[in-house]
Amino acid sequence: MELVLEKDYYSIGETAKMFNVNTSLLRFWESQFDVIKPYKNKKGDRYFSKKDIMFIQKIYHLTKEKGYTLNGAKAAL
Repeated sequence: MELVLEKDYYSIGETAKMFNVNTSLLRFWESQFDVIKPYKNKKGDRYFSKKDIMFIQKIYHLTKEKGYTLNGAKAAL
């Protein structure tokens, strides 16, 4: 899956739509993978950078398409 990222930051909702996953999964991955570091505004809204989204794409590929466990995906990153 080739993503075309036109903006510098994407909301958690926009990011979830890119991968057809729930926002709760992105929050969970954020808690499990140190490489995902979204910007949070004063309200606590998350905004993912292009770099964050590239890591999410790798995690998605490993866990959803290749069937890796979370620990397997962590080791692969």
